[in-house]
Amino acid sequence: MAPKRLEGLMLKDKPVVPPDSVIKTFSHLKGSKVDLVLTQDGEGLCQGSFIIRQGEWAQFFLDSWFDPLYRSYNFQKAEGHALEHVVQWHPTILTKLVLIPQRILNSYGIDIPSRGGKEVMFKEDDFVVRLVGCELDENRNCESEMEPYYNLWKNSLGK
Repeated sequence: MAPKRLEGLMLKDKPVVPPDSVIKTFSHLKGSKVDLVLTQDGEGLCQGSFIIRQGEWAQFFLDSWFDPLYRSYNFQKAEGHALEHVVQWHPTILTKLVLIPQRILNSYGIDIPSRGGKEVMFKEDDFVVRLVGCELDENRNCESEMEPYYNLWKNSLGK
């Protein structure tokens, strides 16, 4: 993502863990210094769709996030809460992080009220659709949920 474009999308001085975390995204970070791009929904940081710049910092971040020490904490929401922990309490990570509007990178395929409802559902010009939780819910059919998006993609290719 081009630094200027990223700077236009950044959510600055925003609580890292909504709604009221005292730890906030930096307001002075330049797009060229960003190594991790995340979104958040009504439940917190979204670890299902993110952008990370390849390099040593990325290796450090992933090693930190998946460190066995954090795994042993038995966070209620596993890697989601581990991500919130490392982002909030490790300045080396926070200084390279930006949040962007959810629908840029993480639109949802169905209405999930606790995660933002209809406001964050996929619209035609969105880049990514995510069928969050589909594989975990036996009452949902992931293939049928994906079908309209697959057809949209296929039609855009003229097939």
